[in-house]
Amino acid sequence: MKYVDELRDPRLARALAARIARRTSRPWTIMEVCGGQTHTIARYAIERLLPSSITLVHGPGCPVCVTPMSVLDHARSIALGEGVTLWTYGDMLRVPGARGDLLSARADGADVRILLTPVDAVRAAAADPERQHVFFSVGFETTAPAAAAAAQLASAMKLRNFSMLAAHVRVPPVLDALFSEPGCAINGLLAAGHVCTVMGTDEYPPIAERYRVPIVVTGFEPIDVLEGVARCVDQLEDGRSSVEIQYTRAVRPDGSPLARSAVEAVFEARDRPWRGLGVVPMGGLAMRESFSEFDAARRFPRAPEASEDEAPTRCRAGEVLRGRLRPLDCPEFGRACTPETPLGAPMVSTEGACAAYFAHRRRDGA
Repeated sequence: MKYVDELRDPRLARALAARIARRTSRPWTIMEVCGGQTHTIARYAIERLLPSSITLVHGPGCPVCVTPMSVLDHARSIALGEGVTLWTYGDMLRVPGARGDLLSARADGADVRILLTPVDAVRAAAADPERQHVFFSVGFETTAPAAAAAAQLASAMKLRNFSMLAAHVRVPPVLDALFSEPGCAINGLLAAGHVCTVMGTDEYPPIAERYRVPIVVTGFEPIDVLEGVARCVDQLEDGRSSVEIQYTRAVRPDGSPLARSAVEAVFEARDRPWRGLGVVPMGGLAMRESFSEFDAARRFPRAPEASEDEAPTRCRAGEVLRGRLRPLDCPEFGRACTPETPLGAPMVSTEGACAAYFAHRRRDGA
């Protein structure tokens, strides 16, 4: 338990672990769907604090990891076009598509740049009217407000050389899809605190009721995760399945009205393919017709569709994203698949479950 002493409050961590052990009367499987929580679990070896009857599995908590290869190939083809600058977040550069990644496109001469905020791309477009500036926007509902604000700013500035390739995904629909799969063995869920900070919790009670799964909206500190697990176990042992907010310092049931308003003004929910999971009904956000002039998917010809079958056959990312395979149990983990030679997106992204375990389990000499 050497990592317990690294926590801000080791005594509280041990108390929560003891509470979980006292309450647990049978095996339970609890999933978290946030890459930040996955990193916390791996970094602080949270599983070692829990009784062996509690199994933590890691779901589709990384939007980078679930971006389809066809979208990555589209972004790559746009970047390689003449007179185009493609902007995106840093963890998108090495995510493999069927035809390569954005880093290799940059090596081939594409102008691919990293940004901290989407407004950077808007400002660059305003300062450089001779080039097309495209923002490759990826993320859960968490990053959608900033993308929406960029589109609204570009509209107000009447820019004709800015557009956005939107690849945002929505968490509640994929949870519905996962729980409805035959053989789903998830008993409880730690929901992503940052997503609910933006969107609130309105969509979660029907899911908890339909599948009789307790949902605890959880933060990202080790104590947050342990308290989220404790609250899930309490509900499971009591036969309850409701939505609780553990992350009360940031989450309100109605989320952030201002952020939600911006997202709803620019985007609308549509069916969306998730890498490794197939098409999720209403699982993504697409730009509304009123913002179609800023939609890069319309402005630039779409690249030929890539098949998910083109993914390396040894990569079992789909099972990891479903919570059916833990990263350490993958036969390629740390062998053929490393951050330097990734077989799939979960080993590339900073929020990927495989990358989290590779980074933090090395402290054990694994």
